[in-house]
Amino acid sequence: MLVSDGMGMLDGLAAAIEEEAGGDVAVDWQVAQTEDELVAAVAAAGADAVVTGAGTPVTRAVLRDTDVEVVVRAGVGVDNVDLDAAKEYGVAVANAPDYCTREVGEHAVALLLAAARRLHVYDRQTRRGNWAWDEPPAPGRLGAATLGFVGFGSIAQSVADAAVALAGDAVAYDPYVDEATAADYGVALADFEAVCERSDLLVVFAPLTAETRGLVDEAALDRLPDGAVVVNVGRGAVVDDGALAAALDDGSVSAAALDVLPTEPPEDSPLVGREDVLVTPHAGWYSAEARRELVDSVAASVAAVVDGEAVPGWTRVV
Repeated sequence: MLVSDGMGMLDGLAAAIEEEAGGDVAVDWQVAQTEDELVAAVAAAGADAVVTGAGTPVTRAVLRDTDVEVVVRAGVGVDNVDLDAAKEYGVAVANAPDYCTREVGEHAVALLLAAARRLHVYDRQTRRGNWAWDEPPAPGRLGAATLGFVGFGSIAQSVADAAVALAGDAVAYDPYVDEATAADYGVALADFEAVCERSDLLVVFAPLTAETRGLVDEAALDRLPDGAVVVNVGRGAVVDDGALAAALDDGSVSAAALDVLPTEPPEDSPLVGREDVLVTPHAGWYSAEARRELVDSVAASVAAVVDGEAVPGWTRVV
């Protein structure tokens, strides 16, 4: 078992894996953040299973050129794993889909309120000695705003009860959710263009897939009401960062709050460092409880593989 991606943040993961698997798994902890590094690390360890975070690409070449049989993604998204290649080469992929639902939901609400009320701008100005309540321009009243969800899965649903109560109306785009489920949360489903046209507050929860990459682009941002607020807690590449920067420049979007970026850590991002953008370092998942639950979930998945049992959170079994 190889644990890659510099995931030393998961204290106790190696011990938990070894305990859950009854000593049948030897854990080799290495940092492997590129395709070539991962291939070399797997070969050096003689590993048949890999635990990885979001930063290491588990590509077709990795799955083709190694003897890996199982990939366990220590997190929710599996966009760094080539699932088609996993199916082709008979590699099982597991994730931890439920461990931080509440944390990301709480983070989304915090970002939404901070951006809508311009708290980050006030804080920066006050730190510079500028005590001015009328800078930036006056925000709109949340109770008169329409809240739009891009993606309405479990995390968005955890947000809906609190956020819908704050906003005047709520709409969502998610082709995989039915109208009855959305209605249970006081949310109306609509197509993507209609959601953009109505959303004074647009919150992105969507995972990164071929369909969602660059979904919130220049055309989508142009459809937003003037002065809209954009929040992203899904995946960075769902939002076109250049288009969002341009919309902020011309004032059609008044503020943004982002927990995710297309490249993490960011390199020459047009959004980091702006007065009108609040950025957090992909921290929405983070809590003491979530850390423990993630370790337990990954260890349980590994033990289940070793024992030939069904694995909670399987993304694909092949």
